Amino acid sequence: MRYPFVPVHRLAIVAIALSTAAGGCSGTQAEAPSQARPAASANSSPAVPVTVAKAVRKSMPVTLNVIGTVVPAKSIGVYAQVTGQITTVSFAEGDNVQSGAVLFEIDRRPLEAALKQAEAALQRDNAQAENARAVAKRTSDLAARGITTAEQLQAAQTAAAALDATIEADRATIENAKVQLQYATIKAPLTGRTGALIVHPGSLVRANDTAALVLINQISPINVEFSVPEAQLPELRRYRSQESIPIDVATPDAPTQRVRGRITFLDNTVDQTTGMIKVKGSFTNDDRRLWPGQYVNVTITLSTDKDVTVVPTLAVQSDQQGSYAFVITANNTAEMRKVVVKRVSGDETIVASGVSPDETVVTDGHLRLVAGSRVSIKSASEAAQ
Repeated sequence: MRYPFVPVHRLAIVAIALSTAAGGCSGTQAEAPSQARPAASANSSPAVPVTVAKAVRKSMPVTLNVIGTVVPAKSIGVYAQVTGQITTVSFAEGDNVQSGAVLFEIDRRPLEAALKQAEAALQRDNAQAENARAVAKRTSDLAARGITTAEQLQAAQTAAAALDATIEADRATIENAKVQLQYATIKAPLTGRTGALIVHPGSLVRANDTAALVLINQISPINVEFSVPEAQLPELRRYRSQESIPIDVATPDAPTQRVRGRITFLDNTVDQTTGMIKVKGSFTNDDRRLWPGQYVNVTITLSTDKDVTVVPTLAVQSDQQGSYAFVITANNTAEMRKVVVKRVSGDETIVASGVSPDETVVTDGHLRLVAGSRVSIKSASEAAQ
């Protein structure tokens, strides 16, 4: 059978047409699923986990924080005022003693002997003075009758007057001997706590010794010394003139346990080297929490700002435009607010504007936030972790 002849160029056209048709059908089927995919939502970004806190309205004290040193209100060294041997020590080092309590006894025998010797000398001179007065009286009678001379009378009267003066000296010697005998018993000059004891029974002490037998510190009440910058002096004086300024101190081992006292001393000179002025505060210290020589953290309360808006210091951030904070809105989004900071007090900040009381501010998670970000608030356990 003979087939009809078809030119080559017509076969090529037919093949191209079939290929185009097949390709068009195939492209339509591939694009169909793509046209059915839904568009992405504008609110599909995940919520940022944050920690938050409430802004509150309350009163905030105006404070000044410095480092201070605990010093005894009084510190007195006990010295021997007579020379002798220690016979008795009536306390143990580190004891609390009351004013007037006997601390030491010095051998009294030499002092008692000196007192008896002075009393004997007084009796002797009294007898001689009585005889001298009698002689002077007889000589005066004889001189009146012209039997003795005026020179003899004057000599008799002078001898009697000299013995009278000797009697007065003897009486002074007796009083001094009694005082020396009292010094043999050494008593506590104040109520306080004794320090290290450097003498013991049998030790020889001297009246001119430079080393104290024991040091007694008064620790109730007790003082805290600290220095404040010269720039704070006008404010400190102004508040002190109005009322006594309260101060709180805390030891490094118990920073939350504060002890309340009052400023009792403001130095009259500014240290030209450091530009600081010395201040002292007094504390009752009934519980003996403060100890001489300790370093303490001192907080001086100058005044109080009443009814101010306070947020955690962590909530306030800074950039080139100033301070800002993120406030959580009702639909759980972060709103960026510019804030005006009045002052910072530790972990709390007083804001003059930008945040209102009872608004919720972000305290952690700022780095992932932008204005309008959705947030999820961490629970207390998550925040702790």
